[in-house]
Amino acid sequence: MATKSKKKPSPKKKSAKTAKPARAAGTDPKRVAAILAKLDEAYPSATCELKHENPFQLLVSTILSAQCTDVRVNQVAETLYKKYPDPKAFAYATPSELEQDIRPTGFFRNKTKSVMGASKAIIDKFGGQVPRTMEEILTLPGVARKTGNVVLGTAYGIASGVVVDTHVLRLSRRLDLSRNEDPKKVEQDLMKIIPQEKWIQFSHQLIWHGRRVCFARKPKCIECNMESLCYAKDKTV
Repeated sequence: MATKSKKKPSPKKKSAKTAKPARAAGTDPKRVAAILAKLDEAYPSATCELKHENPFQLLVSTILSAQCTDVRVNQVAETLYKKYPDPKAFAYATPSELEQDIRPTGFFRNKTKSVMGASKAIIDKFGGQVPRTMEEILTLPGVARKTGNVVLGTAYGIASGVVVDTHVLRLSRRLDLSRNEDPKKVEQDLMKIIPQEKWIQFSHQLIWHGRRVCFARKPKCIECNMESLCYAKDKTV
């Protein structure tokens, strides 16, 4: 009597792991250099568009710029810094009054807490001066890497990283310089491919390009001097 062959047990399926984003194909050094050259050509004098007279004003304006346009922040700042000229004035302001003063920038209650908290920390821990290192500036209430990079880069000329705001995030993915969606990971990707001496200017240039040409909806590709280097799916030409 023939014996039945035993079926071999099927191998256990391995649990699927979350795939990491593939390295962006557009990070070839020659292509990156070409993009930087095109940005230099289009925006040779790009700089931070938040009006300020000192590092502290820039810090406050950057905090206020969250979910708000620079134009609106600049409008508020015209009278704000006359009323509150230094960290002490902000630190000991009447919260309800400061809330109304910055109300046009949105999220004014949280921003009031951040501005007052940062001002007090600057007085208590840093002798009234905005700190010059990322490690120290990140200890201030309401300050994350984007704000730290803005202040250190623009006010002090210290290239501690790359500013990743909504424009830099969008354009980095559209230009295939990063395939991550988290701003911290995008910053790390950019720091690997952009020369450190270009970090500050690159951020300003990409922000300017995002505001003037490479809009989230209907980008003006026909006006873009990087069109030949771009293969984004949502190109309009």
